[in-house]
Amino acid sequence: MSGSVNKVILIGRLGKDPEVKYTPSGAPVAKFSLATDESFKDRSGEQQKRTEWHNIVVWNKLAEICGEYLTKGKLVYIEGSIRSRQWEDQAGNKRTAYEIVAREMKMLGSKADSERAAVAAVERPASSAPPPPSEPRAPEPDPQPPDTQITDEDIPF
Repeated sequence: MSGSVNKVILIGRLGKDPEVKYTPSGAPVAKFSLATDESFKDRSGEQQKRTEWHNIVVWNKLAEICGEYLTKGKLVYIEGSIRSRQWEDQAGNKRTAYEIVAREMKMLGSKADSERAAVAAVERPASSAPPPPSEPRAPEPDPQPPDTQITDEDIPF
């Protein structure tokens, strides 16, 4: 195979509600954390559980959909690619962060999960978003515009 592949598929639960902001050019961007769990037996035969946290970044129309319908604890399918960012911190140390840039999102879980999320949304303060309707479907995301370089200064968080 002569090409390369950068593809990630995750199924996990949101660690917090998505935070949606807009770049100076008006492009919506959503960020949230996603937890995936792995169970295994250690050398002594004891059952262990490991949780891995992933930073998810979503752009354009799909970002707005995530902000409107996703809530903490919701089970979702995410498909995208890994992207790294490098910068220098205030102490002059080189830092690297890894993010999953999502191109597809599907809400998973049962209708009971959706109803529990709706009840939780009603219990939140009035300034929160309205509860999501049961099982909406997300359309195909708009791809990020080609030849657009997005720097750390473009992202408002």
